[in-house]
Amino acid sequence: MAESAERSGQRRVRPAPLIFEPAEATADPEHFFDLESIEDPRELLSRATELTLAFRAATDRAIEFQAIAAAQLSDPRRFDRLTPADVAERAEWTEDYARKMIEFGRDLIRTGGRDREE
Repeated sequence: MAESAERSGQRRVRPAPLIFEPAEATADPEHFFDLESIEDPRELLSRATELTLAFRAATDRAIEFQAIAAAQLSDPRRFDRLTPADVAERAEWTEDYARKMIEFGRDLIRTGGRDREE
């Protein structure tokens, strides 16, 4: 995961928001966030870069939420806790990856999701 802006000394760039596309637009396999309609290559590069950053940020956040959920599901204090193998099966991961995600999730829970290293 990305380092915090404070520790890296760099200002974190906020990616462009992802805007959901209307159903009619997504039905067209050639349509992708209206990029196909942009003719100016400078504008196309700029918008495609914004989308790339937004998807990366969304992926990072989704992975963090997966890890937190895995840690919560495997919490030994839960009477219905899952084993790493059970978590792996639910998330379609390997058991080794599930263990790593559970630990990552526990770290996120413990630190409040701040100031973590990659």
